[in-house]
Amino acid sequence: MAKRVGVDKWLFGTVLLLVLFGLVSVFSASAVMAKATLGSPYAFVIKQAAFALAGLIALFVLMRVDYRRYNNRFLIFTAMGATAVMLLAVFVMRGKVNGAHRWIPLGPATLQPSELAKPMIVFFLAWFLQTRIHAIDNIKETILPAVIPPLVFIALILKEPDLGTALVCAAVVVFMLFLAGLPLRWIAVAAACAAPVMYWMLFHVSWRAARMKVFLNPEADPKGAGFHILQSLIAVGSGGIYGRGLMEGVQKLFYLPEPHTDFIFANICEELGLIGALCVVAAFCIVGYRGLRAAFLSTDPFARFLAFGLTTALLVQAFFNISVVLALVPTKGIPLPLISSGGTSVFVTLACMGVLLNVTREID
Repeated sequence: MAKRVGVDKWLFGTVLLLVLFGLVSVFSASAVMAKATLGSPYAFVIKQAAFALAGLIALFVLMRVDYRRYNNRFLIFTAMGATAVMLLAVFVMRGKVNGAHRWIPLGPATLQPSELAKPMIVFFLAWFLQTRIHAIDNIKETILPAVIPPLVFIALILKEPDLGTALVCAAVVVFMLFLAGLPLRWIAVAAACAAPVMYWMLFHVSWRAARMKVFLNPEADPKGAGFHILQSLIAVGSGGIYGRGLMEGVQKLFYLPEPHTDFIFANICEELGLIGALCVVAAFCIVGYRGLRAAFLSTDPFARFLAFGLTTALLVQAFFNISVVLALVPTKGIPLPLISSGGTSVFVTLACMGVLLNVTREID
């Protein structure tokens, strides 16, 4: 049968639109703050544009590289080892921000290794599971070898601490194992084992316990612990149907926390209203649909797992970010893919989209 000679144009176009929209959103959300703190309204958007440009170059290159080249044990284990070293390096480098060790300083920029961990988990599981589909129920030969390397990454990310990214990684592992045919009873066992750990981390770590109490009742301390959630909801609600207009948001003026990173979706809701917010959600739905379509139409198991994992990682992260903004889950520091300010995030996400686009070349 004839194969597609070009990439999926819907996926390609939507990704580009999200990146361009992200740059506009970052500038709108950060201009006033950047002018007041750094002396230039363009400080954050210029940095984001540089990483976005590098990411687009990576996308154009990788979408022309045959994805089968990554189906190599030596390459995957080398990349995973390098990622593990970088995850360990954050604890010895001076990359501590707000009490967390998540970044490796590289001159004027920083590298966030946890962003690299997500695609590394996907590549490893795609390589490992492609030949284990018929033995997926074997705990010794398949389940444990599949979950131990990702658990090492998740443990290192939790140590930073970065519970949000760790949960994204864990969700990707579960979804990929489910795609491989893992029975629900094993997923239930995993959930039962993880429940005590989650309980301890949420309710016996003081600052997380306080965050959980605030999540349940933010009005109890509106000027203190509940400030972030309430300001986010005010921004979302004040946008109405059509929004205040681009650059006209009020909450970003030192009320909304991190308006250009974690809470950029709240600023979008305020300035572009419900219509703008739904357009953003629709764009992610298009990316998700086209990525999952490529996964389920592929006849190559490695390509199927690769496309599914990369798409799932993006969708789960977007879901968590939007849920935080809407106060559906407790506050976590997770960027909105392709939109939030964050150099490593936008570069790695665009590179992953390049790999996904290459997979779409093989779809009939």
